[in-house]
Amino acid sequence: MKVIGLMSGTSSDGVDAALVEIRSTRTSRRTRSLGALHVRPLAFGVTPYSSSLRARLLAASSHGTVSELCHLNAVLGELSAAAALRVVQKAGLTLSAVDLIGSHGHTIHHLPHPVFEPEVGWIRSTLQIGEPAVIAERTGVTTVADFRARDVAAEGEGAPLAPYVHHLLLGHQQRSRLIVNVGGICNVTYLPAGGNLPDLIACDTGPGNMVLDALAHRLTKGRQRMDRGGRMAAAGRVDTRMLAHLLAHPFLRRPPPKSTGREEFGEAFLKRVLALQRKLRCSLRDLLTTCCVFTAISVGSIRRWLPGAIDEVVVAGGGTKNRALMSALAAVFQPVPVKSLEQVGWESKAFEAIAFACLAYETVRDHCANVPSATGAKRPVLLGTIVPGGPGWYERLKRRLSP
Repeated sequence: MKVIGLMSGTSSDGVDAALVEIRSTRTSRRTRSLGALHVRPLAFGVTPYSSSLRARLLAASSHGTVSELCHLNAVLGELSAAAALRVVQKAGLTLSAVDLIGSHGHTIHHLPHPVFEPEVGWIRSTLQIGEPAVIAERTGVTTVADFRARDVAAEGEGAPLAPYVHHLLLGHQQRSRLIVNVGGICNVTYLPAGGNLPDLIACDTGPGNMVLDALAHRLTKGRQRMDRGGRMAAAGRVDTRMLAHLLAHPFLRRPPPKSTGREEFGEAFLKRVLALQRKLRCSLRDLLTTCCVFTAISVGSIRRWLPGAIDEVVVAGGGTKNRALMSALAAVFQPVPVKSLEQVGWESKAFEAIAFACLAYETVRDHCANVPSATGAKRPVLLGTIVPGGPGWYERLKRRLSP
């Protein structure tokens, strides 16, 4: 099947779109062994958000009105559909060649810790926008979306979800790997050599590009969205007083499974850090450098919960372009080699979008794709909401799924 994966991360910079061809190599529907999916990338592209839309998304995640959220849900649906069309054109194909779309959407709020509701008891919740009905209507392609909600309904944290795909595509028979994804939030997946799906350990570790981007934007007085190449962070010094404060954050001491987002490391966190920066008379550039090192150390903190050694660290996501961060990760994990995802055969920026193409494929094949050991869910569940592309969608998919 040809499947498009769509992803809008917590960095809020745009919609990533990956078109892939997926073939199952399973001998049994219960088999989740390494290499059980064969995935061939066909095209990748990014549809960037304007500065004004990005600002609205960031504001909506903390204090958006109901009318604004309603409107943005449709806006991101349209942009996601446009991103799907662009990546198909980039591959030299038409939408008629595409069998399925998997859309993560954009996380507006994520509340994985149970809150007591008198009417029904303890409740977890998560909200992604980017209306899948708009995507299906504009493309005519059956769309699977809202992947996190079912895991949350099964008492999981709804994140991370990529570990299932990490296991199938990045697991190694001889080497134990730590997959590090540096998006707005950092998450890791530990894949023991030759391990089975229940053997992996995965969780969010704390902020990634989210805090670094905000500081770079402030340091350049709004001229830059990010610290390109990590040049500004590389020019500063680590403030040990600030670093000690950051490392005392309680999230780092929580064992897996755990997930986080802007609710914990967004605007309120940044305000507290900036208040302390002024008190300590630490320069903004040194604060950026310190937060870069804090990000690397928080990733390294996963080692206290791992049952075995790490043979290599593989880094994915936009953070691979930040040389200061990659150097900090190399220092934290030495002498274990730290590689980019490109060095093991995949495009770093594209991989999360590819992951959601794979998750959509697994859903229509009736395969549970959450990992309870990573999310804390009570059981494996089928992920996502299926929005038909049009009349006859089921028969078309059934024909494509036939052996």
